[in-house]
Amino acid sequence: MHIRIFARSLASLVVGLLLSQAALAAPKGATVTYTVAPAVIDGSKTAQVWLPYPLSNENQTITGVTVGGNFTASAVYRDAKSSAVFLHAQWSDLKEKPVLTMRFHVTPDFSKGSKLKNSGEPIPADIRSRYLDEAPEGYFRQVAAKITRGRTSVLEKARAAYDWTIDNTFRDPEVKGCGLGLPGRTMTQGKGGGKCADISSVFVALARAAGVPAREVVGLRLAEPKDGEITSDFHCWAEFYLPGHGWVMVDPADVRKMMLVNKLELKDAENRKWREFFWNGDDLFRIVLNKDSREVELTPRQHGEALTYFMYPFGQVDGETLNFFDPKKFSYKVDLTLDR
Repeated sequence: MHIRIFARSLASLVVGLLLSQAALAAPKGATVTYTVAPAVIDGSKTAQVWLPYPLSNENQTITGVTVGGNFTASAVYRDAKSSAVFLHAQWSDLKEKPVLTMRFHVTPDFSKGSKLKNSGEPIPADIRSRYLDEAPEGYFRQVAAKITRGRTSVLEKARAAYDWTIDNTFRDPEVKGCGLGLPGRTMTQGKGGGKCADISSVFVALARAAGVPAREVVGLRLAEPKDGEITSDFHCWAEFYLPGHGWVMVDPADVRKMMLVNKLELKDAENRKWREFFWNGDDLFRIVLNKDSREVELTPRQHGEALTYFMYPFGQVDGETLNFFDPKKFSYKVDLTLDR
């Protein structure tokens, strides 16, 4: 049901965009409230919760962050390797049901980008080091070599990766949440099927294999923002780096979502409209939680493996990880209140 609502809302909005890029101006801002309540049983002693902590960047202004609840202590940390920023709260001696709230104001500034051009400038050394030094090998390197044959510029290669991702993936409604975000698994076990974390990670892996700096972005995305709960609006998209221009937003996963909802085939003319809509930015109401936050090691260090990507609240009770897809084990919601 939510997919259909998103599709209808976005479809009505995009008609205007196709006539005028200014038609999709989002509301000026909103207040976002997280309410998190990890489930505990009699005899539970400790609990911990980690939440992605949003920061201001070129696409948004974050102000008025407040944290509340009955926790013992809380702090904000950054994982040096992944650059993920997060709030940590702990309950060191559980005597009542743990509750955590985080509230902040966001003013998003997303828009359709200006026309992209090849500047001929080299990829900066720091960007190359972070995003290309460990580029994928094997399958993605082979595909990248094939689809970029005869293409020499970063822009041409990025577009080739974007189109190939759309052509060779599909949105699988049976996948839980936003998916696992494992590109190799998506293209082998999943046969190209997945949700936004899966499809975005395929684009990023393919772009990097082609020599294009790229990264995943996690956050929330609303086609038509309104007051109320937005817990189901978590979303993943991607960015690639174009020398002389900067980071460029693309969302191949939402192209595939629109194709599913509207029952489109690759050959259909309407498919081209969605490809262009989600290439080089859009005017939807988005909130960035983290960028390039993969293989995240939390502070204090969580029990178990690093997080493949960090978008949902993460919790542990007595060292046992709670399933963030199971509301009986780990209850959380996100609410939105638009500025008046």
